[in-house]
Amino acid sequence: MQTLFRISLRLSLLLALCAGAGLAARAQTAKIDLSQLDHLAGKASETVDINLDGHLLQTTAKLFSSNDPDDAAVREILNGIKGIYVKSFEFAHEGDYTAADVEAVRSQLRATGWSRIIGVTSKNDGEDIEVYIMDIGEHIGGVAVIGTESKELTVVNVVGPVDLGKLAKLEGQFGIPELGIEPPKSKKQ
Repeated sequence: MQTLFRISLRLSLLLALCAGAGLAARAQTAKIDLSQLDHLAGKASETVDINLDGHLLQTTAKLFSSNDPDDAAVREILNGIKGIYVKSFEFAHEGDYTAADVEAVRSQLRATGWSRIIGVTSKNDGEDIEVYIMDIGEHIGGVAVIGTESKELTVVNVVGPVDLGKLAKLEGQFGIPELGIEPPKSKKQ
């Protein structure tokens, strides 16, 4: 009986390690599947679809001047990023997207490693914003943002090592909405 228990325990540990390796491999990419939202494009009056993988980001980074301090900061941020993916839809009518559409994305963010760090709900405006980060060890391996309004749905996924203070410099660029992330203020003497 004890031998059967040891074999069972070893088999369970082996299966757990294999499953964990699969999760770790997925976690390290921090990329979520936004293709589940593609069907909304036909209903939307306006659609934004941005797919910048690592190669395209490095090419794009070259367009920013190294002489301009703001451009140089953006170049530095882009050097570590492996991808920026955005799906944004604006609809003519309320109800053109459903809670199930949002849940298809949100359910992926319940995976190991993802943590919701910001949740803002405005009953007056009908606006909701959720920000998730993926922890990989001591580093942030990715960020996901879900923004909803009655006639709008936006999902942003930044893949790769992210410094939230530096990420603020990308707000308003590459389809990344203004999130209100403020970099730490430097103390001027």
